[in-house]
Amino acid sequence: MLKTEQRNADSVNLHNLELEEILNLITRDSYHAVAAVEAALPQIEAAVKEVIAAFQRGGRLFYVGAGTSGRLGVMDAAECPPTFGVSKDLVIALIAGGEKAVASPAEDAEDDVRAGAADLLSYQPGENDVVVGISASGRTLYVVGALQKARLCGCVTVGISNNPKSAIEKIVDVSICLDTGPEVLTGSTRMKAATAQKIVLNMLSTCSMVKTGKVYQNFMINLKPSNKKLRSRMINIVSELTGLDRAMAEKKLEEHAWEIKNVLEEVL
Repeated sequence: MLKTEQRNADSVNLHNLELEEILNLITRDSYHAVAAVEAALPQIEAAVKEVIAAFQRGGRLFYVGAGTSGRLGVMDAAECPPTFGVSKDLVIALIAGGEKAVASPAEDAEDDVRAGAADLLSYQPGENDVVVGISASGRTLYVVGALQKARLCGCVTVGISNNPKSAIEKIVDVSICLDTGPEVLTGSTRMKAATAQKIVLNMLSTCSMVKTGKVYQNFMINLKPSNKKLRSRMINIVSELTGLDRAMAEKKLEEHAWEIKNVLEEVL
């Protein structure tokens, strides 16, 4: 049986516990997510290096998943344009069942191996791209189909799972196993298995953006002034890095078409 489907010995009496006990139990159990990520850091680093290389050669990063795993991919991909000022076509998320599955259950869609392949193929993937399959069980057919098609197209493939010796581990170039073990609620991998997955997706996107020039010190310097909050953040960044007051920082941004990098090149 998959480890993520086994019973957690600490929660066998979950329904009889007091609320405070349940909260403490979930909190303690969630620490396993961070520990699992830490144990997989060498594999995560290998995956990040592949993503950096892909971006440098003009390629893309694809996330492929179903259910919670798919939604995590959608969330990370959606945050890349406003966070790093990149095109929405740089990091692309595919979820079993399509857009409707982001907000509504589509459990049967995860069993469609052909759909996974077809959805990926619609983006014409190639050797410049990296495809990351995300599956707690490590055997979701939609993800398997996409990864198999990715390999045939010459893409670099990465698998993220929460079970050792999973099916996707056997078909990817880089396998990231996040061994989080049994859940407090048996089989509910939206809990610490998903927490570990989210940490890794944050690492993949953030580290690759840092290493391809979208970050200076620990500031997002590739932001676009698409709303009031982001314009204010950009002013704060320029002010902090240059020592200019906010009024002058805003003036400099206006002079340079709201490109932080151009302001820094002039002032620093």
